[in-house]
Order: sequence, then C-alpha cells, then structure tokens
Amino acid sequence: MNIKKIKTLGELKASGYQPKSIKEEIRQNLIAKLQKNEPTFSGIVGYEDTVIPDVERALLSKHNILFLGLRGQAKTRMARQMTELLDEYIPCVAGSDINDDPVNPVSKYAQEEIATHGDETAIHWIHRSERYGEKLATPDVSVADLIGDIDPIKAANLKLSFADERVLHYGIIPRSNRGIFVINELPDLQARIQVALFNILEEGDVQIRGFKLRLPLDIMFVFTANPEDYTNRGSIVTPLKDRIESQILTHYPKSLENALEITEQEAEISEDQKAKVKVSDLIKRLIEQVAFEARSSEFVDKKSGVSARLTISAFENAVSSAERRAIINNENQTQVWMSDLVGIIPSITGKVELVYEGEQEGPYQVAMNLVDKAIRSQFAQYFPNPDTLKKRRNTGKPSQEEQKDDNPYRPITGWFDKGNNLNLSFNTSDKDKMLLLYKVDGLNALVKKYFPKSNEEQAALLMEFVLHGLSSYSLISKKIFENKIEFKDLVGSMMNFSEKDFEFDEEA
Repeated sequence: MNIKKIKTLGELKASGYQPKSIKEEIRQNLIAKLQKNEPTFSGIVGYEDTVIPDVERALLSKHNILFLGLRGQAKTRMARQMTELLDEYIPCVAGSDINDDPVNPVSKYAQEEIATHGDETAIHWIHRSERYGEKLATPDVSVADLIGDIDPIKAANLKLSFADERVLHYGIIPRSNRGIFVINELPDLQARIQVALFNILEEGDVQIRGFKLRLPLDIMFVFTANPEDYTNRGSIVTPLKDRIESQILTHYPKSLENALEITEQEAEISEDQKAKVKVSDLIKRLIEQVAFEARSSEFVDKKSGVSARLTISAFENAVSSAERRAIINNENQTQVWMSDLVGIIPSITGKVELVYEGEQEGPYQVAMNLVDKAIRSQFAQYFPNPDTLKKRRNTGKPSQEEQKDDNPYRPITGWFDKGNNLNLSFNTSDKDKMLLLYKVDGLNALVKKYFPKSNEEQAALLMEFVLHGLSSYSLISKKIFENKIEFKDLVGSMMNFSEKDFEFDEEA
C-alpha cells in the first residue's frame, strides 16, 4: 500500500498505523542495518572502530548525544547522517507547526482539529530529510529563537488573549518535534538558555515569558562541543550535561591512509582539472603529512586543533597551482611538482592557530617550516635516511657493505659544493624543469637506483623531491624567493650571502 495515498486520520487508523517515538524509530532502523551488515554512517573515514560503535551503542540506548572534539572532526556530519536512520515518511496533522502525530497530538491546534473533524482530519506526510533542525550556538541566541515567543500580531488577528496557547510562535526546537535537533558549539550558549533546554529534556515543558505550557516534545537531541570552548568561551551547565546521556569523543585521522581517503573524498576537483593535472601519491602524502606535523608542532595551539579542512584546501590549491602554471605555459597536461607546494601556504596560514612562539615566528614562516618537516618525514620513506648515514660515519670504520653504499647523495652534494646552483622558477614549463634537473650530477642516477620502474615524469618529480629532501636534512641550501626556488651548497650559502639575502631571511 502506498502510504502517501492516505489522506485522512480514518484512513491512517485503518492502515494499522502504530505511533512510536523518534528514538525507538532510530533504534529499530539501526538494528535492521546492523543485521544486514549495512554501513550506518557512509563517508565517515577512520571512525569504524572508535566513534561509530560508540554512536551505535548510544542510539540503541535511546540516548541524547554530545560529540566532544576539536574542529574538523566530522561531528556535525555524523549528526546530519542520523536522518538516514529515520523512517522515510511519517504522518502528521496537516497545518500543525510542530508535526503533531495524528494518533497522539500534543498541540492545542491539532487537538482541536481532530475534535472538530474526527476521522476526516487531514493528514500530511513528512520526508525524513525534513525532520532535521540545526542551530549554531552564539551568544546572541535567545529563548525566542530556540523555544518561541508570544506573537502579538497573531493575538490581534485571531482576537485572542495572551493566555491562549494559540498566540505562541514556536521556535526551532518545537518545530523540530518528532525529528533530530542539533546544537553546534553548545558551550557558547548562554547559561540561562541551557537551563531552558534542560527543562525540555527533563520535564517536557516549555516556558515562554511566564506562559508555562506542558508540551511533551519528541526530539532526538545531538550536541557538539569543542574542548577549547570550556576554557575560552563558556561551559556546559551541569544539569544539562547530566541529562545528555552519552558523551562521545571524536578524533583526527590516526593514519595517513585514512587522511588520504578523507581528502580524496572531500576535495572539489573539477573534471577539467583532473584531465589537465596529475597528482602523484607522493604529493598527496606530503600534503597529508603537513597536517600531522602541524598537530605536533610547538608553534601550533593544540587546543584549537588542525582541521581536516586544511589538507582538503591545500590539495585543491596544489592542483590549482599546477593548473595555473600549465595555462601560462600553454601546456595541455602537467603534474603537481614539489615547487607547487608553495601554493598551499595560504591553506595552512588560515587553518592553524599559533601560540605565542608561533606568532613571533610569523604565520608564513611557520607554514613553510611545516612543509619542510613534512618533506623530511616522508623523505626517509622513499630514500635512505641522511641522518642514518651521518651516524654510520660517526661510529668508526664502516663494513665493506657500508663502504659500498656509503653515501648515495655525495655526487649531488658534491655538484653543489663546486659552486653550482639550481634555480627553479614557479612558472617554468615541465620540459624546461626536466632539463634543469638533469644538470645536477648524480640526481637522475639516484632516482633510477631506487625507483627503476619510474617513467620520465615520475623520475623528474622524484629528482625534485630529492633536492627538497636534502635541503630539509641541511645537506644543501634552499631559498624561496617570490618567483623561484634556489638550491645551493650549504656552506657557500652561509658564507657568501648578500645584504639583500640577509634582509629577506630576517623578514621570513
């Protein structure tokens, strides 16, 4: 039977309809999904063994939920996805502001409609996508916004006194009756507003300007909060926190693979960009590593966290940086080079909160340091760790095997020690960049030794990666100017700097 063909209360009763609370509805649908081994929250990566099982347990227990975690940890996304656990359609009394159940009405309007029309009372069907309400808690949010207020215009038009329930204009919470209601950044809500929420959770009544109204609302409450809020902006009042049955801690991706999957899923790359710009796995890993470095950096405020949006924005900027260069050089195809990572700096500076020491360094320099640390961390995953080679030289006489592979970087550093330097412009074409990279002695041979199956493009990118890696380990010098990157020998760059170079470094 097509339920949407049911138009009246009588037809609804004849269909065998049985009312149920929203929490029971979610519980039953969740059980059905678990029995069929279907994913309960799609597109949520890295929470499979931690957050999602906690949420499933809370929903099976019919709990209101508080998601507690730093920014960019998919708290609101999980709340929004809970609508998928609702029935596709539910009936309500037509014209009701608070989605009254036809079999169990709570508002005076719905009760009067049923008293007047009986089984002929009109029924309206609501889709699950309409059963979701959300409010960002800010200091200016009022009781009227959330719960409601007396509407004098309605009172005048209907010729009713202010003592009549029909003069009330319901706020967003009563209008979310029989649905899911989310309050983001709960600690930002004033204490008196939180107390009003407590009354709804505890007593099921609504008080508006002294007008006490018994209104047993049927709502699944989900709250989100950032631990930083407890000290910086406010706190959750104890009675309200006590009524939120499950507090669930969220977290950032614990592995680089999870982080890669999230960025791949969320980054908005157009089809034109995908056709024009190739992005290697190396570049993707370097971008993700930046976020991991930021979360452990002494310059970054750990209480604020580093959102997953950093790497998403950085990935988009890296692709656009390569696309811009290809357009300038009239190239049909290109790849994201190491030098294109300079283009992700704006994505970093806008996404990290710095501590005092970080402010002293400056946002730009902190961002550049994070990129260098990411390169250093990933370099040892692709090539021999230069630090290990240094330690080996300091332990005494090397074995024959160690002598054989003493220092694979010596031809490269030796080339720079002879006074050679390499300038890579940010707008250099792919062809010209390859020619420049091949000038460095030993660079191509090193890449071919460790990556013999790499094609020309991959080898060239790895060659550039080696230069940045050696710089991050202080084996050669790297300076970034407005329009180019310059690689030189380390000692010469320290001894023969110009006054202009000194001024640039000071600013950085």
